[in-house]
Amino acid sequence: MNRQEASDFYRIHSKPLYNTALRILRDSAEAEDVMQDTLLKYITGGVRSDSRAQASAWLRTTCVHMAIDRLRRRRREPSTVDLFSLDSLDKVLPLEEEPVWDGPVPDIGLIRDVMEKLPDPYRLVLNLILIEGMDYSEIARLTSQKETTLRSIYSRGRAKLAQKLREMIAGISGEK
Repeated sequence: MNRQEASDFYRIHSKPLYNTALRILRDSAEAEDVMQDTLLKYITGGVRSDSRAQASAWLRTTCVHMAIDRLRRRRREPSTVDLFSLDSLDKVLPLEEEPVWDGPVPDIGLIRDVMEKLPDPYRLVLNLILIEGMDYSEIARLTSQKETTLRSIYSRGRAKLAQKLREMIAGISGEK
């Protein structure tokens, strides 16, 4: 890949990769690093694909892997809560039935704001499923977690998201 091709490749793929990493890491500097590392790995690693779709899929998967690796490094630090500790999740929020949304349809910006405030295990799994469009088996391979664990985290995360959205909408409309 020559310099012009690399520049074009960067321009095409940098923003989606950055957004993916940012949704997982919630830190723009780290997301920028992951995005650049992913692109550099593709460009210098001799990875080649026949189509743009294959290249995009490889880049997305690699970006998610790298972002999750960064999250794992963070959790090894004493100040960070264990990312996938179900024992602590059970104490915080018991497993509930699927939440039923009975309120007005919230703005996508509001949903993203509320999702950003969720704890890491919920936010990560909700982002990978709802935003990135990944399924449980893909996420299980990326995180080394069981699909049943991920389903529990997703269910709890949806319930927590619905609860926070109800609170936020009630606060905006002045209801109690």
